[in-house]
Amino acid sequence: MTNFGHYPSFDVMKEQDEWDDHTQSIVASRLKPQGNFQFLTHAEAGMLNRICSILVSDQTPEVMNFVLGHIDQTLHKSPGEGQRKTGVPQAPELIREGLKAIDQGTRERYSASFLELDNVRQTQYLKDISESKAEPHPIWSRIPQEPLFQKLMSLTVEAYCSHPKVWSEIGYAGPAYPRGYVRTELGQVDPWEAKREP
Repeated sequence: MTNFGHYPSFDVMKEQDEWDDHTQSIVASRLKPQGNFQFLTHAEAGMLNRICSILVSDQTPEVMNFVLGHIDQTLHKSPGEGQRKTGVPQAPELIREGLKAIDQGTRERYSASFLELDNVRQTQYLKDISESKAEPHPIWSRIPQEPLFQKLMSLTVEAYCSHPKVWSEIGYAGPAYPRGYVRTELGQVDPWEAKREP
């Protein structure tokens, strides 16, 4: 996280008494360390941690731990994908084989594993994948690059944007239920919402 946001003293968890019990338990659970991974190997988790950190420009350990836990659970449960394109492997295979391809690709292109590269080269290689330009091409014959990048991005962002620390940084005061919003005019905020600080 940047720590240079507009709400440096705001803490969304101070609002939790206003949420119902079920919501409190869900949000509070996101602050707890994630358990052992059920799908990801240690090596895969290490690579994903670095990739996710680059995608959201954040290396906050507890946030990244939650993101990895979310991805691990999603891939372990494999709930299905209603919009997966023809020829694109299911998410568990796409991510697992995609991580292998990333590491093999950087080893052949830079003579170093992905984690051994500096931030500039790591970021550039991910950018190449997002544009289906990563080399060497034979390594990517079975894994469609752009769908891999999109899946990595969507899994990362959906977890990242649901973490309370991120909510606090962007000034999101959490679920409005059951109190609801009262001041709904443009530019107005309810008393419990974050106020922009100078």
